[in-house]
Amino acid sequence: MTSFAERTMRLFPRTAVDFAFWLLAILPLLLLASFVAVLVSVQSARAEETAACKGNNIIETLRANDPAAYQRVVDEAARTPNGKGNFWKIEKQGVSPSFLMGTMHVTDPRVLAMSPAAKQAHAGADTIVIESDEILDEKKAAAALLMKPELTMFTDGTTISKLLSAKDAETLASGLKARGIALPLVDRMKPWMIASFVALPACEVQRKADGAAFLDKKLAEDALAMGKQVKGLETLAEQLSAMAELPVEFHLQALIETIKIGDRMNDVIETMTDLYLSGDTGMTLPMLKTVSPEDSGDDAGSYAAFEQRIIIDRNHVMAERAGPLLAKGNVFIAVGALHLPGADGLVELLRKQGFTVTAVN
Repeated sequence: MTSFAERTMRLFPRTAVDFAFWLLAILPLLLLASFVAVLVSVQSARAEETAACKGNNIIETLRANDPAAYQRVVDEAARTPNGKGNFWKIEKQGVSPSFLMGTMHVTDPRVLAMSPAAKQAHAGADTIVIESDEILDEKKAAAALLMKPELTMFTDGTTISKLLSAKDAETLASGLKARGIALPLVDRMKPWMIASFVALPACEVQRKADGAAFLDKKLAEDALAMGKQVKGLETLAEQLSAMAELPVEFHLQALIETIKIGDRMNDVIETMTDLYLSGDTGMTLPMLKTVSPEDSGDDAGSYAAFEQRIIIDRNHVMAERAGPLLAKGNVFIAVGALHLPGADGLVELLRKQGFTVTAVN
């Protein structure tokens, strides 16, 4: 019987990684970036002044320059179940209503400013549920991850430099240098951890370094301050294990593609933020396809394998663990917005458990 990794490698050719789908999953997992400095004791170089967040909306540019491509993005988004809306009410007879909110794991003030309805639901809930409650204590979380070093570091003498071609190693070194990080300092880190340094805009990295809390963490911290109970649906180790089950070659090539995109990552994050604020979560994946390299391989096959392990499997775990909490009522759940839409998204999975889940305007 072939392993999951072997089956996946047949769908992810070594010469053509489907970058867009890797980026789709790695961005929500970048909350782990908060722990990277603790794990390896490095900090990126600090600018004298706070770096400004700059980026253009890719979809608006597409609308102006390529109406046909723009329409394809709109049409694909329209076919995504529950692709519109980041805030949902969860109801079942005999149980107090609960709420489900999609989040972005960023410190952008626009994202932190929740709608009045979401603020009211958060304030009135008995229990606040987030992806992982381990984010409340970064040092404790880092210590827990160090108990499984194979999830964050190469433990057999392997280094990123040895795995990459000379050309790609130079690309990685240059990309890290631009963030004030020398490759030798992170050479033994797994590629999904190094992505923490290169996939987020400099302004976001700096805000986190300055101690700003991303939305999920802020929700949890505010809940504790109000005397509420905070629970998690996953552990950080479980999240990293999902990444580790995919072939390292896949992650390496996707990491290099991320670096090559360069400043366009600012556009990607800005566009994802705009889509989040407008509640158009279902448009995120179609948008990412527009910035994917042309030689990204077999889109249908690669996405099916990747989506299964990184998105769908995790959605089912979250839904299963959320069920008993929702059965008690008056719960506020906040997880990455990309976990909500789709036939296997949390909205549909909770409906299958007998809950009525309705978008809240």
